[in-house]
Amino acid sequence: MDSGLGGLSVVRLIQKQLPNESIVFVGDEGHFPYGTKPQAEVRKFVLKIGEYFEKYPVKLMVIACNTATAAALATAKKNYPFQY
Repeated sequence: MDSGLGGLSVVRLIQKQLPNESIVFVGDEGHFPYGTKPQAEVRKFVLKIGEYFEKYPVKLMVIACNTATAAALATAKKNYPFQY
């Protein structure tokens, strides 16, 4: 996931390394940019995306946004069973 579409470059790299895996990507352009938002708000965005990912057989969640990683990685790890 990313706050916009920049994470698609990460998706391309993952596809090269794991060509047999399916990928679900969320580019949260509705709340872009995350860098101008309070951490608590960014954390809510990431947790909402985590809830969305729970609908799929997700093995790994990549947070391709530095702001989201800083604001929500620890919380996401506590709330969702994905690898990070």
